[in-house]
Amino acid sequence: MPLRVPSLSLRIALLVALVAATPARAVEVLTGTLKTAAARGEIVIGYRDSSIPFSFVEGKRADGSPRPIGYAIDLCGEVVDDLQKAVGRPLKVRYEPVTSGSRIEAVTSGRVDLECGSTTANAERRRQVAFSPVDFISATKLLVRRGSPVASYRDLGGRTVVVTAGTTNDRIVRDLLTRLRIDAQVVTAPDHAASYAMVKAGKADAFALDDILLYGLIAGDPADGAAYTVLPDKLSYEPYGIMFRRDDPELAASVAATFTRLAESRELRWTYERWFLKRLPNGERLDVPMSDDLRVSFQLLGLDAGE
Repeated sequence: MPLRVPSLSLRIALLVALVAATPARAVEVLTGTLKTAAARGEIVIGYRDSSIPFSFVEGKRADGSPRPIGYAIDLCGEVVDDLQKAVGRPLKVRYEPVTSGSRIEAVTSGRVDLECGSTTANAERRRQVAFSPVDFISATKLLVRRGSPVASYRDLGGRTVVVTAGTTNDRIVRDLLTRLRIDAQVVTAPDHAASYAMVKAGKADAFALDDILLYGLIAGDPADGAAYTVLPDKLSYEPYGIMFRRDDPELAASVAATFTRLAESRELRWTYERWFLKRLPNGERLDVPMSDDLRVSFQLLGLDAGE
């Protein structure tokens, strides 16, 4: 009879039971991030300030610090709930801001434990960090002012395109322009809000970014957002995930178990609907239905591991 390997959900449940049975030795039976979190009683979440609706700032917390909210922040909250059970003690959540350019180093250096934003999980990044199961699927597109002569990436010759530093969109746009021999200038800005501001100020003709983030910027700008549109051309495929340190099997198992739990209970779908179909805190709606690819991914997560 072949040996059956326990599912991720079962392995993390066994870990929780072990810790609960031996609370005085909890830290000793843990490894990696779970051991560090248990010892200090804290988990650190990296957040973005303008990645609507994944991770952005809305108001202040009780201590006066920025209040991060969003789809990815909610998912990370579920991960933290399960980590607390695994380590056998409450964990204080501390939020640290990160940017597109700083987020990977923040994870690899240990400055943050979970990066909860809008980060593409590609092969290049997996050589440095680890990712949760896919929580969203996007594509690189171009934002332009309505009525702009730029109706496609083919119209970028002689024009300026802005990208956010540290994003996959930067390389994708440069490679595309080189391959098609389109003579356009590519400039960078430190974050998505600054990139969007360059288009609004007329300093760039187009802004290349993941489409859902472009929709979020428009929705987050009720005064002027209607003056901008997102072009239909898909320049890349961008699967998102929560980012954490590599070579940390206990943390990876816990994160995967959280996603399985959320998929089985349909909470993944409900969380998606909260941020992509219902009204955002500013009263705007994104109205972005779940893609078929993401729906299938969530359905597969909810299947029993033995099937």
